[in-house]
Amino acid sequence: MDLSRCLLRLSRVSAGAWQILDAEVTSGTLADALKQHDFGDPSSAVYLSLRETAPLTLVMMFRPEQIESVSRCFTGLPFPRGKATTPAEEIMLTELGNIILNGLIGSLLNALKRSVMPAVPQFIEGDLKSIAEKLGSIVDLEQGFRTLTVMIEIKSEECAATSKVFALLPEAMAQELERL
Repeated sequence: MDLSRCLLRLSRVSAGAWQILDAEVTSGTLADALKQHDFGDPSSAVYLSLRETAPLTLVMMFRPEQIESVSRCFTGLPFPRGKATTPAEEIMLTELGNIILNGLIGSLLNALKRSVMPAVPQFIEGDLKSIAEKLGSIVDLEQGFRTLTVMIEIKSEECAATSKVFALLPEAMAQELERL
């Protein structure tokens, strides 16, 4: 799987170890997928949408209390957590999301023997309702998807964090992957 190789490469060049803890496929809307994330506080998300070339949307979620651990594991330096997400944290999370989401896109599209131009990741934050509404500009909030949810663990000797990645697959694409 390309995502596993992507995480192995990240482990080699970053300060932490990266691994897939769990993966599952569910059915439902975007909101159903996002409800799997712990929204105790407003959260941060990085997303990519390939709706024009491959009807595929991916979202990587981060819990605010873990951003310092994520930064330590990714860059080797902690970004002390303030009351709001700083521009440096936003850039770091966007770049990390870009790497991981493109690794997952590569896995899915390689299996389908398709290729697309990479998309530019976007950063958003908020509670479940506001993130779903913001993503509603690129995803029909009523549409049903098959959602691949991947739980990623990021850890070093000093800290650990987890992140959930959601790949929203239209039913036709999910059925095509099942036939492979």
